[in-house]
Amino acid sequence: MIAFQYLTAIIMVALGIYALLYKRNLIKLILALDLIDSGIHLLLISEGYRIENGLPTTAPIYTGYEGGAMVAPIPQALVLTSIVIGVCVLSLAVALTVNAYRHYGTLDITKLRRLRG
Repeated sequence: MIAFQYLTAIIMVALGIYALLYKRNLIKLILALDLIDSGIHLLLISEGYRIENGLPTTAPIYTGYEGGAMVAPIPQALVLTSIVIGVCVLSLAVALTVNAYRHYGTLDITKLRRLRG
């Protein structure tokens, strides 16, 4: 049986890909990219969580904890780095969208095709 967080991550990525393929508004495309990014973050964090001996693991931030297994810190560090990179890409995409709207007066990508050279 597939866990709830894996199913949620798959649905988020699938909805993001659907919106990326079928929507024509630049704002919706940016939101679709963010939805895909969030789904991948959820998948990576879910991979780092584990249950050992029937007990859930704890976060690796406690010092002097001798009670059991810890959650893997590598996926957490990777996701934290990915979140920072995602925010930078998202802000750049929004800035480019604002400039495109100011210059052309539309956010429809079919009308922005004249940008091709």
